[in-house]
Amino acid sequence: MTMTIESSTTDSSLQSSNYDVSIFIPVYNEEENIKLLDDQIKAALDGQSINYEVIYVDDGSSDKSFEVLKSVAQGNSHIKVLKFRRNFGQTAAMSAGIDAASGKVLIPMDSDLQNDPSDIPNLLAKINEGYDVVSGWRKNRKDTFINRTLPSMMANKLISWLSGVNLHDYGCTLKAYRSEVLKDIRLYGELHRFIPICASWVGAKVTEIPVKHHERQFGESKYGINRTFKVVLDLMLMKFLTDYITKPIYVFGGIAFISILLSFASFVGAIALKFTNHIQLDGTPLPLLGAMFFTVGVQIFMMGILADLVMRTYYESQNKRTYSLEEALNLHD
Repeated sequence: MTMTIESSTTDSSLQSSNYDVSIFIPVYNEEENIKLLDDQIKAALDGQSINYEVIYVDDGSSDKSFEVLKSVAQGNSHIKVLKFRRNFGQTAAMSAGIDAASGKVLIPMDSDLQNDPSDIPNLLAKINEGYDVVSGWRKNRKDTFINRTLPSMMANKLISWLSGVNLHDYGCTLKAYRSEVLKDIRLYGELHRFIPICASWVGAKVTEIPVKHHERQFGESKYGINRTFKVVLDLMLMKFLTDYITKPIYVFGGIAFISILLSFASFVGAIALKFTNHIQLDGTPLPLLGAMFFTVGVQIFMMGILADLVMRTYYESQNKRTYSLEEALNLHD
């Protein structure tokens, strides 16, 4: 089977890419899985006529993962290895993989053998249908239900509702991206799972396909229930970035307006109590609440102005634009 990766752009940087596909894999204490994973990737892709590279990012492993990676990479020019000085987390490892990748299509995946490399040709086939992002969906997930699958299902529904990008499985690492979709994305926190949302900001076509999922054979899972809280916080940030990144004053101004409105309501209530029930102003906390709400409202409004100035500085100092072009005709510059 011959697989051809079609590019949706004529960007010269993509035409000069060395590889059709770049697979990048964060690694943290997975010494028993690395060789098996590398063998699976070769078995899945070597017969497909796909020009690919594999980028392993050792995220500060404390076991012998890096030694195994060195042995795997020895004599294989299409295998690259990056080693962090310490553990920076999966998002940082994925950012490093994106920076090091030179393929037209970028595919991240986990190193714990739960993702199956045999799904990669299916992801690429979907990319060739004209999509910019193809997300894997672990339809038959092999994790424990209570502390892994159930929280993930709830989070996925919440993310889809808030973002408007309807995917069943944001947490599945196995995805395929056209390289131009990722080139300007910077990842922080746990934001790697929200890349499809970031891509949709610039008009990328996003879809998903079911992928295989296996039980972990070796090592221990790096995910816990505490990660759910981090995802919720990042989701709140994503909602803000999605709707208000270029107009933060709308958020701060709205909260300030509500706070100042409450302050006036408190003052009116205090005056009403004085004239109807003959309660002195110092006999009720309403005047104090009114002053507090008014002060807080003014402070939040000023924070909104500062946030707006920071946003403008961010875009204008780097000559960034608040829009993204898909195509331009007859422009000479």
